[in-house]
Amino acid sequence: MGTDYVRLKREALETFCQQVFQSLNLSEDDARMAAAVLVAADARGIPSHGVARLQRYVNGLQTGLMLPNAPVEVLVDTPSSIVLHAHGAMGAPVSVKAMESVINKAKTNGAAFGCVRDSNHFGIAGYYAMMALDADMLGIAMTNTAALGVPTFGRRVMYGTNPLAFAAPAGEERAFVLDTSTTVVTRGKIEMYERLGKELPMGWAVDKTGQPAKDAQAILDDMFHRVGGGILPLGGAGEEFGGHKGYGLSIMVDILCAVLGGAPFGPDLSDTETSSARVSHFFGAISIDTFRDPQEFRRDMDRMLRGLRNCPPAEGAERVYFAGQKEFEKEEECLRIGVPLLEKIYDQICMIGDDHGVVSPPILRKG
Repeated sequence: MGTDYVRLKREALETFCQQVFQSLNLSEDDARMAAAVLVAADARGIPSHGVARLQRYVNGLQTGLMLPNAPVEVLVDTPSSIVLHAHGAMGAPVSVKAMESVINKAKTNGAAFGCVRDSNHFGIAGYYAMMALDADMLGIAMTNTAALGVPTFGRRVMYGTNPLAFAAPAGEERAFVLDTSTTVVTRGKIEMYERLGKELPMGWAVDKTGQPAKDAQAILDDMFHRVGGGILPLGGAGEEFGGHKGYGLSIMVDILCAVLGGAPFGPDLSDTETSSARVSHFFGAISIDTFRDPQEFRRDMDRMLRGLRNCPPAEGAERVYFAGQKEFEKEEECLRIGVPLLEKIYDQICMIGDDHGVVSPPILRKG
């Protein structure tokens, strides 16, 4: 299978996605937000959550699983908390608005948290956590997903990949941005291996008997049909390498996103053949100035992160990174030479554009 890439200007790719979303009746503002989150994933080197998912979003909007004009209902609104019922709205726009709300509340009250229920796939969690950085705040974002993960010592999916993100600002250094699934990998990563025709590495997933799985397509089918098998928790199988810790983190995300907000969780969430499950999210913002002077905090963050960067690398390794550093560097590269897409994905989005009367974004270069 081809693994050739093309590169596109980030703004052109965002405009293209926005116009596709507007053709499906999203408002201009919601379409812009959805496009920005989607393209940010590719620009930050997370293609599993980028425009490769555009077709699933289009399918969701066409089938009514995602509703372009859903009335977002405020269920709870206190000085430090908010709970929104999205009623099937697009995940990214309602999540941007929810994070903006908790940031504004935190400016007055020091910290604030929010839940969004009955939403849809919201892209990369780090996008929302990073929204707090310019306000001198710590940002938190999480979402549950369709059940794709197997518990420690289990062999049937019981919870999602349930990603969480945490962002902390620094001064001269890049911000610390942890954005990770609580399973070894996400389904999107397995889908990438399926598109590339590659075998899954040992330790990513187990089959219906609970044994290591290698066939990406087979494990995707087994998870979808709930016949057994799924993705392992962060840490891997068993307890020797801490798999039970990743399992616990996954359940924590389900508690904060769903149980706290009164939404479905675990095996009650499942995808369709064409789109994603209705899911729930959790957001938080903590104002640094309620603890200490933000500039002093940033200074100490610089010292911490610089120390991590300067840690002597292991033999055979080139350098040591801290969370978020690679993604910021990837964004800078994309600004210089364009956002990379597999040619197969580029051809796919061009077909989507043709179907919706949207001109395809031009290729800057190949490779």
